[in-house]
Amino acid sequence: MFELSPGPNDTWTFKLIHRFNGTDGANPASTLIFDSAGNLYGTTSGGPSNGPGTVFELQPSGKGAWALNTLYTFKGVPDGSAPYGSLVFDTAGNLYGTTSTGGPANAGTVFELSPATDGGWTETVLYSFLSSGGTDPSVGVILDSAGNLYGTTVSSGGTCGCDYGTVFELVRGTGGAWTKTTLHTFTSNDGHSPLGLVFDTAGNLYGVTFVGGSSNDGTVFELSPGSGGTWTETQLHVFGGADGAGPVGSLIFDSTGNLYGASAYGGADNNKGTVFEVSPGASRK
Repeated sequence: MFELSPGPNDTWTFKLIHRFNGTDGANPASTLIFDSAGNLYGTTSGGPSNGPGTVFELQPSGKGAWALNTLYTFKGVPDGSAPYGSLVFDTAGNLYGTTSTGGPANAGTVFELSPATDGGWTETVLYSFLSSGGTDPSVGVILDSAGNLYGTTVSSGGTCGCDYGTVFELVRGTGGAWTKTTLHTFTSNDGHSPLGLVFDTAGNLYGVTFVGGSSNDGTVFELSPGSGGTWTETQLHVFGGADGAGPVGSLIFDSTGNLYGASAYGGADNNKGTVFEVSPGASRK
């Protein structure tokens, strides 16, 4: 883990704040998030000591040092393994995330970590994915204003027997139980392997698919809620190689409703990737 601090004349100073050594976790692939006190939270997809992964906190401990606190260590089959995705807080201070594998069917889980009065954290599996209906929820979840969770599965979409991915919703019911609904199943023509999601102010969902579309270079999509719990998927942009290929990560909005993202491949510079903007009514690199 590192920090970059701005200095004079557009310079930046690099500082290492934590180096994982395997015994405290390994392969931290997620984006970090802050709490209101300035502590950092994230996941390691492995460890400790070749284990199935952890959720951790980094606390500023004075004089620029940071202290690592492992909040939870996964066990694999019962609760999940390989948590690659980012975490998200709700308004009560609970953390939510996903594991890409593990759980009873080894197809991944959605979990909650709740702070306890003794300073520890309690882990609860909210949903365990099955061999059909979506597997590999590897990029985390997001929350809406009502506390419902939304995410994607990279493969095994719906009940079609294909491996193109889904967008799903988890709704908390009475007694703390959560119900999963598949909002969209990709068919490869409209995208393959959906990644992180983002909401606009009207409640529409936006994301990218890493591959798929007419050129198999990925897409930008929108999901709009309709009556009766239905959602309509719209392709906003289909990549064609020259403008990018393999869009990764989550999109971000600016204040005027334009979307921004990055692709891992494609572009004019020897297939090294692009940064792109998608604007309402038009799309451009």
